[in-house]
Amino acid sequence: MTAEGMPLQRGHELMIEKSRPGRIGADLPRSDVPSVSDLPQHLLRDDLPLPELSQLEAVRHFTRLSQLNYAIDTTFFPLGSCTMKYNPRVHEEIARLAGFADLHPLTDDEDAQGAIRVLYDLQDYLAALAGLDAVSLTPAAGAQGELTGILVTRAYHESRGEGETRKRIVIPDSAHGTNPATAAMAGYTVTEVPSDADGDVDVAALAGLLGPDVAAFMLTLPNTLGIFESGILEIARLVHECGALLYLDGANMNALVGRVAPGSLGFDIMHFNLHKTFSTPHGGGGPGAGPVAVRADLAQFLPGPLANRAEGGNYYLIEPENSIGALSAFYGNFGVALRAYAYIRTLGAEGLHAISENAVINANYLRARLKDAYEVPYNRITMHEALITGRRQKRFGVKTLDIAKRLLDYGYYAPTVYFPLVVEEAMLIEPTESESKEAIDAFCDAMLAIAREAETDPELVRSAPHSTPVRRLDEATAARKPILHW
Repeated sequence: MTAEGMPLQRGHELMIEKSRPGRIGADLPRSDVPSVSDLPQHLLRDDLPLPELSQLEAVRHFTRLSQLNYAIDTTFFPLGSCTMKYNPRVHEEIARLAGFADLHPLTDDEDAQGAIRVLYDLQDYLAALAGLDAVSLTPAAGAQGELTGILVTRAYHESRGEGETRKRIVIPDSAHGTNPATAAMAGYTVTEVPSDADGDVDVAALAGLLGPDVAAFMLTLPNTLGIFESGILEIARLVHECGALLYLDGANMNALVGRVAPGSLGFDIMHFNLHKTFSTPHGGGGPGAGPVAVRADLAQFLPGPLANRAEGGNYYLIEPENSIGALSAFYGNFGVALRAYAYIRTLGAEGLHAISENAVINANYLRARLKDAYEVPYNRITMHEALITGRRQKRFGVKTLDIAKRLLDYGYYAPTVYFPLVVEEAMLIEPTESESKEAIDAFCDAMLAIAREAETDPELVRSAPHSTPVRRLDEATAARKPILHW
């Protein structure tokens, strides 16, 4: 495989640089509403320097930008922990059906029976996959799902008269950063439990941290190292023994869906990332959905509305008796729920089982192909993602960041780097079930070529990328002092 990657394309000036006075790309219709002339002067702008381009120039500009973008539609997209997988286009068509897309959220229940039935059925499907009893679809993203779960946890302990005593949440050192942030936002103190030498939660250390002041233990399964917690049943026993709840961060459900129901492992609460596991384009800040599933006695605290069905067959919306309150407008992200519904109905139980199986096989195949060139911190079968490091390459002065930048020259977006934080020079790679063996082999070939370059020509890797319109930036300055306007 050659390293030319994407060719350098010319003509990528900013729109304001291409602007010429008097050029018009579209004629706007004459206003059909009265104009307002008495607006407060301090709200008026004398000058609005928008670019002036012909329609052809504007189309070419945005088409070029789209060709520069890395996306699952154009290339293998190996972000670990984020599950950037292909989403069937038929689900986009379903989400755009007029009966769904044009339905006003304030429509009476009797005139929105189809939409409410989708919500009702999806609640049931997700509850079955979770092995739990009730589901709220309203949280708008995974992080909000976490917050929902912890607020439900707080409401549960308060209902038992333990709200003032249980003020601590325990979280593994390999957790997603949103976990401690969520706990802190809900008013809890966070205690960190370390991983052991095999990448599992140190169960002995956890036992020493649990007590009557603990509200919950938040755990990602498989964990953020890509490993299934071998001590999960003992963890559940210890957590419940001290009166706390066991919370599952469902970000990695792509490894379990259709195969393992978290409720059967002892989890009391979990959130799903519909945009990771159940078919919605993921990236660019949204859209997302983070439904929360709970055991039966926690259902009363869920945020509403929940979809329900009367004995006569009609569907309607309800608010749980002791709900923590609304977390988003109306039903949550209905379009995301609709895509997930279509995904589950299309695949069925057998298809969902195959998803997780293929995701695990792909990740372990990738790990096996790269383990001789890159250090593997935990020498064991992983789940849906492979964790490798750039520690061997560091001997030649090449860092993980350099490897990530060099991948751009080979036409690939970089994997997740420097995460999990507990692993030096980490690279977390998730091929998902969508990728073929040929696609994974091509990516591995590029990674192996970069490993050879790190030894034979380290400066080539350190100075990458070489084929992109913009070379390497001062990323610290770009993050701390961004220039956000022309």
